[in-house]
Amino acid sequence: MAEIFESAGITIAYGVVGFIVMAAGFAALDLVTPRKLVEVVWKERNKGASIVLSGQMLGVGLVISQAIRSSEFQEGLLWGLTSTLVYGLAGVLVMTLVFAVVGIVTPGRMGATVMEDVDNRPHPAAWVQGTMYIGTALMVSAALS
Repeated sequence: MAEIFESAGITIAYGVVGFIVMAAGFAALDLVTPRKLVEVVWKERNKGASIVLSGQMLGVGLVISQAIRSSEFQEGLLWGLTSTLVYGLAGVLVMTLVFAVVGIVTPGRMGATVMEDVDNRPHPAAWVQGTMYIGTALMVSAALS
């Protein structure tokens, strides 16, 4: 029975670290978009911003998942949690840089473009950017293997 509670505690600890990294990812995306995501997604129901945010959150989850797997064989819980946090934040940094670079090489300001909903339809760039987050996360995850 003690092993079950110990495993549950470890699961909660990794979940907290994952939540911290997801919150950092949300904050990073909020910085590179022109308006506050809470307003745009939850109050205005902007589909483009929702697509990009969903892609990013899925991407962060993929990176955290692989970071946890990679830390599994490390020495001690603290080491595993720390490495998961650092690798997760590195993934957020890389994904944010990709967003910024794509914004530079494409017409218009990417953050504004992905939030354009015309006739209640998201801009196609939102799908591209959301998918780029997932692709970037897969690459970062592969580096952790």
